[in-house]
Amino acid sequence: MGIKEEIRSISYVKANAAEIVGQVNESQRPVYITQNGEAKAVMLDIESYEKLKAAVGLLKLLCQGEHDIAEGKYLTQEEFFAAMDHKLGINK
Repeated sequence: MGIKEEIRSISYVKANAAEIVGQVNESQRPVYITQNGEAKAVMLDIESYEKLKAAVGLLKLLCQGEHDIAEGKYLTQEEFFAAMDHKLGINK
């Protein structure tokens, strides 16, 4: 399936929604929806969408971690384990 087959006008989507949903679910490839010749939306199968959301969530966590490190908001390994030992009531 070429990219040309994965670009559909909104009129085509309206007339063939069930077919397109089936295609997206089977191929797990996005369908780009155009309106007046311009890309306006993307249709994804639910599994691909959930994976995309998870990946974005991980990227946000990584960015936050990098920001925290740059701001000096972190614990050393020793500080972390000492805090966990204290929280768990482990005396050394």
